[in-house]
Amino acid sequence: MSTPGSASWEPTVAQAIIDELKSKPGALLPILHAIQDRFTYIPDDAVSLIAPALKLSRAEVHGVISFYHHFRTREPGRHVVEICRAEACQAQGARALEAHAKAALGVDYHQTTADRTVTLEPVYCLGNCACGPSVRVGDEIHAGVDAQRFDELVDALKTDRLEVQ
Repeated sequence: MSTPGSASWEPTVAQAIIDELKSKPGALLPILHAIQDRFTYIPDDAVSLIAPALKLSRAEVHGVISFYHHFRTREPGRHVVEICRAEACQAQGARALEAHAKAALGVDYHQTTADRTVTLEPVYCLGNCACGPSVRVGDEIHAGVDAQRFDELVDALKTDRLEVQ
C-alpha cells in the first residue's frame, strides 16, 4: 500500500482522533486505524495517549498492536509492498519470490529500503489464490508475480511510473 500523506507526528492531532472515537464501543481498533491512517504508523507516543483515554494499560494497547499484522510501529517507506505468504501462493512459487524480493531490496520483512522508497511486508492471503503468487502495492493486487515482474513493479515505484492508489 502506498503511504497516505505521511503526516509528521502531532500529539494534538492524535488526541483529537482519540477524543472523537473513544466513546464508540470497541474504540481501540478504530482509534488505531485512524492514527495509522493519519501518520502511516502508530508511534509509541500514541500509545501513551490512547491507554489512559480508554482506561487500558500500555501493555494492553501494545498487545493489540502487535497481534494485528496490519499495524506498524515504525514509519514505512513511500510504498508498502506486501507478498502473500498463504499456502496457495507458496505452492505457486511465493517462497522463491520472497527470497528474491528480500535480496533485491536488501531488506527483510518489516524493513524499509535505505532510500525509504519501499517497505516489505508479509500478508497472509490476498484472496487471489488461483493466480498466485500475489503481491499488493497500494490497493492493487498483482497476480502471478515472478522475480522479473517483481523487479518491474519495484522499478516503477522507484521511478514513480507506477501509479499507486
